Amino acid sequence: MSGFLIVWSDVRPDLNTDYLHWFTREHALERVSTPGFLSVRLFTTRLPTAHRYLILYDLESPEVVSSPAYVAKLNQPSQWTQRVFPTLTNFMRAGGRVAHEAGMGQGSTITALTLPDVMPDNGATLVADLVNGDRISAARLYETDRERTSVKTKEKEVRGGDDRSFAGMLVVEGLDEQAVRQTLARQIAPELVRGSTVGTAIYNQVFCLQKRDT
Repeated sequence: MSGFLIVWSDVRPDLNTDYLHWFTREHALERVSTPGFLSVRLFTTRLPTAHRYLILYDLESPEVVSSPAYVAKLNQPSQWTQRVFPTLTNFMRAGGRVAHEAGMGQGSTITALTLPDVMPDNGATLVADLVNGDRISAARLYETDRERTSVKTKEKEVRGGDDRSFAGMLVVEGLDEQAVRQTLARQIAPELVRGSTVGTAIYNQVFCLQKRDT
C-alpha cells in the first residue's frame, strides 16, 4: 500500500521566483531525501492575482506522513522555509494512502479534485473508466489519513493555523490540457466536480525530483 502527500498554496507574482528557487534548490531535495519519500512533482496554474502551486509526493507507505524522520524535519524548518511559509495563502495539505489507481506512467497535465466528506464507493471502477479516455495516462484515488496529517509541528506554527483537509482526492493525468478538460466534462460525475473545494483547475508540471537523483 503506497502513500501520498499533497500540498496546495498560492504565491504572489512578486514572490514567485523566490518560491521556485526555494523549492527547486532546497525544499524538494530536503523532502525527497527523507526515508520513505520516493519522488516529488511540482505543478502550477495561473490565477488572476497569483500563481497556484500543487506539490505531489509519492511515498513508500501512508505511515511516512507521520514518521519520526519526516516529523523531525517538520520541526526544524530552514531559515528559507521560515521566510517563505508565512507568505503562502490558501494553503491545504493532506497525506494518506493510494486507495485505487489505473493507467501507466505520468502525464504532464493534471487536475486534482478534493472529496470533502466521503470517498466514492465505486473507486476502482471510477479510475479504470477514466484511463480509457483519449490521451489520459493515469488516474488515482487518494484517501486522506486525517490523524497522521494533523500532527502538530514547527512548520505549522510558522504557517499559522491548522491545515485545511478533506476525505480524499481524485487525480487525473493526461498528455495535454484538452484531454483533461474533456475528461472533467464527460467522464466525472457532476457532484464530484461541484464538491471540489479547490475547483477544477488544470495544472502543468514544472519540476520533478526522484529519489535516485538525490
